[in-house]
Amino acid sequence: MDTRVKTTQAAAEPKAPTTPGIADAISQRLRRGDLGQLPVVLTLVVIALYFQITSGGIFLNPQNLSNLVLQIATIASLAIGAVFVLLIAEIDLSLAAVANLCGAVMVTLSVYQGWPAALALLAGLVVGALVGVVNGVFVAVLRVPSFIVTLAGLIGYSGLLLHVLLPNTTIRLIDPSLTAIAADYLIFPWDVLLPIPFVAAYVGLVLANRAGRARQGLPNPPTWEVLARTGVVVVIVILALLLFESYRGVPYSTLALVGLLLLFWLILRFTGFGRHVYAVGGSPEASRRAGINVTGIRIVIFALASTLAAVGGILESSRTISASAQVDPTLLLDAIAAAVIGGVSLFGGRGSVWAVVLGSLIIGSLSNGLDLLSQGQDIKLMVEGAVLILAVTVDALARRRNPAAAR
Repeated sequence: MDTRVKTTQAAAEPKAPTTPGIADAISQRLRRGDLGQLPVVLTLVVIALYFQITSGGIFLNPQNLSNLVLQIATIASLAIGAVFVLLIAEIDLSLAAVANLCGAVMVTLSVYQGWPAALALLAGLVVGALVGVVNGVFVAVLRVPSFIVTLAGLIGYSGLLLHVLLPNTTIRLIDPSLTAIAADYLIFPWDVLLPIPFVAAYVGLVLANRAGRARQGLPNPPTWEVLARTGVVVVIVILALLLFESYRGVPYSTLALVGLLLLFWLILRFTGFGRHVYAVGGSPEASRRAGINVTGIRIVIFALASTLAAVGGILESSRTISASAQVDPTLLLDAIAAAVIGGVSLFGGRGSVWAVVLGSLIIGSLSNGLDLLSQGQDIKLMVEGAVLILAVTVDALARRRNPAAAR
């Protein structure tokens, strides 16, 4: 009798949840269409192998890769701004014009007014922030569609750029402190020692976040997934250091870009502001009812986007040692494409600033590789357009297959 009772009770007791193995977890994600960054990584690998073969081994040469990283610094800075705007389901078409305008302000104040390098640089950033606040007020307070506001901004800021540079169309930058931003490198041993605390901080934050979720009874990803992610970060940092060290060191502009990525990753991942950004992008009305200041969030996001565009313009002026009245028509498209290709949703509420790294590398690799093959701008634009439409299509199909991703 006792045996039967014990058997019945044992059968009635719920089984403890088991953590799926690596193969099972991957199989489940594939069935859901939740591929993460895998398609983007594979695309980058294919592009690198193709250009390495067709260029006769030049593409993966340390000097070419170092130059590639320098070239994408401007795109990546603008792309971080595009990520923030896309996260709240808006668009900013004025980023490229703002970048050129802020670069021109810095160069003009340095060359014609004799301002110190730090003040001229700060003035460029302040102009970017003010422009963003103006855009944000029109969008968030006056409720004008962001497409119209920033399209008007693209036109108006391009005109203001011409006015700032009058009577010239190009001004050469001569301050060595400003030209050093893109021209100088951090050399051994500082280029090796500097990443150590940042990598340690990243690993510590990931582990602390995991422990905090466990204490609150929230679900955590499998241990193997956390270890794999942190291991990939460590490997990438080591490979990047080996690459830079084999040429001239780590470019200052790359350090600035990595610093921006870390800063805004921390903001989005670990602060209330970051959670509010995702909430506003997911459902503005629900966020408003939850007490989130949706208007304020939108203004701040547009201000951040234009400030990051100013950073991109400063890096570009430093790299080209000049300010030009000609706004690159592909810069804006490349920045938005980098964000979308990296996995940021056009529908808001989903994405990460780390998407900028993969997206910018793909855009920059296509441009760099096609230059090595002596292809013209026509081929570049067609190839980049094809890659962008492919990325958006994959995003749309994944959202249909996995409804949870749409939230």
